[in-house]
Parts: sequence; structure tokens; C-alpha cells
Amino acid sequence: MEAHVADYTLLPDIEGVDKTIESLKDDGDEFSSENSFKNVPVPPWWEQITVRGLVVSAVLGSVFSLITHKLNLTVGIIPSLNVAAGLLGFFFIKSWTLLLSKLGIWSKPFTRQENTVVQTCVVACMGLAFSGGFGSYLLGMNGKTYEKLGPDYPGNRIEDIKDPSLGWMTAFLFTVSFLGIFSLVPLRQIMILKYKLTYPSGTATALLINSFHTPEGADTASKQVACLGRFFGGSFLWSLFKWFWSGIGDNCGFDKFPILGLKAFANTFYFDFSMTYVGVGLICPHIVNCSVLLGAIVSWGIMWPLIAAQEGKWFPANLPSSDFGGFYGYKVFIAIAFVLGDGLYNFLKISFITLKTVYAQTRNHQQLPVITGQVAEHLSEDEKRRTDVFLQDGVPLWVAVCGYVALACVSMMVVPRMFHALRWYYVLGAYILAPVLAFCNAYGTGLTDWSLGTTYGKLGLFVFAGWAGSNGGVMAGLAGCGVMLSIVSTASDLMQDFRTGYLTLSSPRSMFISQLVGTVMGCIIAPLTFWLFWTSFDVGNPEGEYKAPYGVLFRTMAIVGVEGLSTLPPHCVELCYILVVAAVVINTARDVLPKNVAAYIPIPMAMAIPFYIGAYFAIDMFIGTVILFFWQRLSKRADMYAPAVASGLICGDGIWSVPSALLSLAKINPPLCMMFLAMGQEYHRISVFYYHKVKH
Repeated sequence: MEAHVADYTLLPDIEGVDKTIESLKDDGDEFSSENSFKNVPVPPWWEQITVRGLVVSAVLGSVFSLITHKLNLTVGIIPSLNVAAGLLGFFFIKSWTLLLSKLGIWSKPFTRQENTVVQTCVVACMGLAFSGGFGSYLLGMNGKTYEKLGPDYPGNRIEDIKDPSLGWMTAFLFTVSFLGIFSLVPLRQIMILKYKLTYPSGTATALLINSFHTPEGADTASKQVACLGRFFGGSFLWSLFKWFWSGIGDNCGFDKFPILGLKAFANTFYFDFSMTYVGVGLICPHIVNCSVLLGAIVSWGIMWPLIAAQEGKWFPANLPSSDFGGFYGYKVFIAIAFVLGDGLYNFLKISFITLKTVYAQTRNHQQLPVITGQVAEHLSEDEKRRTDVFLQDGVPLWVAVCGYVALACVSMMVVPRMFHALRWYYVLGAYILAPVLAFCNAYGTGLTDWSLGTTYGKLGLFVFAGWAGSNGGVMAGLAGCGVMLSIVSTASDLMQDFRTGYLTLSSPRSMFISQLVGTVMGCIIAPLTFWLFWTSFDVGNPEGEYKAPYGVLFRTMAIVGVEGLSTLPPHCVELCYILVVAAVVINTARDVLPKNVAAYIPIPMAMAIPFYIGAYFAIDMFIGTVILFFWQRLSKRADMYAPAVASGLICGDGIWSVPSALLSLAKINPPLCMMFLAMGQEYHRISVFYYHKVKH
């Protein structure tokens, strides 16, 4: 399962991924046979990259960037949308070619290689909306986050502020986002051909694209697209309907529906009718959704009420709700401890697996399945054809080395000018170490499908914060986190794309170029789409829709990296240690117990997500998983259509962000407010009423 710590990225079917890992140990040709394409010529690499493909990539990249930002700024759970990207890319270009053919206009045939390029561009663009830190380390720098902690909070200096702006965010992304692409290009043959890393996500994407371009797969894809379109429209219209009732007061609208009662509502247990999170529940495995709900019950149902009862004993009474010396501090630091405990365990686990496997490969003296350009005899016909294509149109070593060195030199000059606390030799140290960490992450992702990009980012955060010390350590840590996260994440993404290209007979050169093009798109589109949210909504308001929870968490981690644990409230250190140990114990149990037992043990990272944010989205996700559970038992076609339904729900609600932002910019407020109050509570007639604002 691919995951980003703190900004959890989830694949649609963990059980399916596990089966793919196991099956690919036997080469997996039964899952990706080339028999259907034996008479189809492979186009040269320059024909795989088309203008129409790039246009579709830019459109879909913008859509998915909006969705990623919305999820980043609300709860931080980002499901894998690779299926939707591949499906919609197929639909748009196939529809375009069919339309032109009906008009009597010739167009190039739509190939699976072009489909792969589109999917690669879209995912690279969407990936920048996540790894660019718009919901994490970049928000940790801004003035709103500084004010949340307060000027009296130890280590929270007003000098360590850098508010978002389109100019420096775009320049920063252009500076740091390409190094990971160049860092591992020379190792593509070793990773894909010698070590035969499976990259289950990349493999699943390739199998999906291959199936689209067979007659049976094209018919299935058309049905899936139709299903996605219906739920997209329904989700969009539902979001529009909810807007009319959301008013401009507190607790207005369907988003604050106390379906479990007002007492549970006070502890954030309510259903907010969000199609986004219901869709996330449909697309995520049952164990993830149940883990999120369990985490909400443990934190908001048990722990937080018990800690709140210690007001006046552990911490002063009547403190502001956002004071880190009170109840708020416990929520933040305990959530961080659970996240870091899970991240530490998985970092050590994946590192051990990686080192053990590399050692075994080296000791066994495994050779490349290619000798002086000739394909080894023991390979199957499918593998021979794929290997022949994969060895063509490679990226020269000098291009990768020169590109990395040149970009590193530019970064050492540009990044310290943006963040004065991040000295040029800090950046140099990061770029010397980054290729090693990028290799470890790419190798671990290939083995387990678990990317630890954000774990390496947090490692960089603590290292640079401690290195810089009290004189700018917070900014150095946050900026260093961005540098490390960008390099390590894009490197593993590139290897994933090479695996997809290998299985779809796409040229490595077209994969490399499409990753570069998608990254360029992301460097432009990701800041623009984020700016739409930043200027239209009250991003960072703890009581608003876009709470941006990880901004506070990342800034707090940077302060801890500088000041140590002295900033924590009383007894918080002990509770943090307990949560770290609990995360390690739960993860260990998941790994050592039999699979039939471990399948029912919750995932600590998923449990940690609601600790700080609240329980409301866990209700939505659980409803999604309940729907999927019964759907799977009533229909064999549930697994085929569930990703399309989920993608439609997520995309429809995500696209509503654009008209909602435009209405907000135009100062057009919802006309109605629906609110729920306890019986006997005094209020003016506000069950349903019209806001009528007259400006004098």
C-alpha cells in the first residue's frame, strides 16, 4: 500500500495489491499477456507523446489537483486516483478520435502507450499538489499558523514566517521538484530488469491500461466511465444543494447534521453528508475505514474527554481553545506521537527489507537478463518483447548526471535566497544524501508498494531544524522537509512509471519526458489551484471547512526539533511515549501474527488521522465501507464499478470547489441556514431563515 505519512494516500484495494505481489513472483504473465497486441506495432517514443494527450493531461491534472488540495486542507486522506486518471484519459481521447472519424477527419490511432503517457503526466501533476507541501510544511510557515500557536509559545518566533504567494511557491517547486527524476534514471535497468521489482501500483495501472485497449476492456471502460459520469453529476448537484443551506453562521447546513445526537455532535461525531469522504470510504479497504473509525472512538470518545476532565489539575482552566498549554496541546502532540511511532516502525521495517533483499541479490550474483544487448533465453515471449522495448530509447547517463548536478547548483543558489535559515551547505548535504534515500525509498516501494516519502521529509525536518538551532531552525526544518520530500517522492514515482511503461511497451524515454512534462504542469497548476482555495476560503480556521490541520502539526514538529520536549504540557511526554509504543506494538502484531488474524488488526496510521482533526469524516468513510460491503455481497460487479462510483463522488464534490470559490470571491453568500439545537434552548427563529444583507 502506498502511503504518505500524515497525508495518507490510499490505494483502492489492499487485498488486490497483496495478491498482485504474490502472483508477480511467478512473472505474472497471465495477468499481462501480450498476445492481444502481438500484431500491433509499437510506435516510436516521439509518437507516444501527442498534443492531444498533453491537453487532456493538463485538464485532468487541474481537476485532480483541486481534489488533492481539498482533501489536503480538510482531513489529509488522499485516495489513489490513478484508476480515474487512466480511465478518464482513455475516455477523453477515445471520444475525440471517434468524433473525428464520424466527421470524416483522420486522426492518429489511440494507443496504450499514449494512454500511459497521459496517466503519467496526470499523476505527476497531481503529485506536486501533495508533495509541494500545500497542506503541510508550506502552511507551517505562514502567519496564521504562527498565530494559532501564539507569540508566547516557546520557540514560535515571528521571524519564522513566510506567507504563501504564487511567485515564490512556483519558483520553489521548479527548483526542487526535478532532482528526484534525474537521481535514479541510471538505475532503471537494475530496478526493473535485474531486481524485477513488482511495483504493484504501477503494475495494476499497466494491467488496467492494457485491458482498456482490447475490445472487451474498451466496452467495460465505457460502462465504467458512464457510471463515473452519473455519480459525478449527482455529487456536484448535491454539493450545490448543500451550499444553499450552509448560510454564513456557525453550524449551518448539512455539514453539521447531528445524526448521532447533540452530545456526540459536541465531540465531532456527526454525519456531514460529504460525498468526497463517502467516496474515499468506497475506494479504501475495509480495514482502513474501520481503523479510522476506531481511532476516532479512542481519541474523541475516550481519551480527549478524560484529558479534558483534568482541566484545572493538569493545565489551567479557562484557557483559549487554541492554547498549546492546555487541552489543545495534548491533542496536537499525542497525534504527532502516534504518527511518528507508525512512521518510525515502517521506516525501520522497509529499510530492513530493502537492505536484506539487496544483500541477497548481491550474494546470489544475479545477472541482468540482458547480455550485450541480447535477450536471455530463459525469458518468456512476453518478457523478451518487453525487455527489447525497455532497452531501447534509454536516457543517457550523462543527461541524468549533468541534469542532477546542474539542478543541485541552481538549488544551492536559489533556495537559500528564499529561506535564509537554510544555508547553501545544508542544501548541498541534502543533495549528496538524497540519491541514497531515493534509492532506498524506490526499492522499498517496489517491494512493498509503501512509499515513505513523507517519513524522509520529516527526518529532514528534524535534522535541519536541529542543525540550524534556535536562530531560524523552524524555517530551515520546514524548507528542508520540502527539499527531501520532493526528491524522494518523485524518484519512487518515476520508477513506478518505468514499471508501468515496461508492461505497456511504452518507451523509457517517453516515460521520462512525460514525467518531466507532468512535473512542469504541476509546478504551475498546483500553486494556482492552491491559490484559489487560499484567496477564496478561510484556510486554517479550526472551526471552518478548510482547517488545514497539518500546518500546525508540521510547525510544531519543527519547534520540537529546535527546542526539544520542554514545550509539551504536563504529563504529555508520558502519553506521547505510550502512543509511540502502542503504534510499534500494533504494527508488530500486524506483521508477526497469521494473515487471517492480522487482517483484523487496525492500522495505526489510519487510526491517528482523526486524533487531531475530528471524528466526522470517519462516519462518512464508514458509511462508504458499509455500502461497499453489502454491494460486494449482492453483486459480483461491485469491485468493477466501485472505483468508478467513488471517483465520480470525489470528482463531483471536488469540482464544486471552483464555483464555490468564485461565489465566495464575488461575496455571494448562501441564502439559507439550517441549524439544529436542543429542545428548550432559547433561540431566535433560526431553524430555517433567510439572510438578507443590506449595505448602506
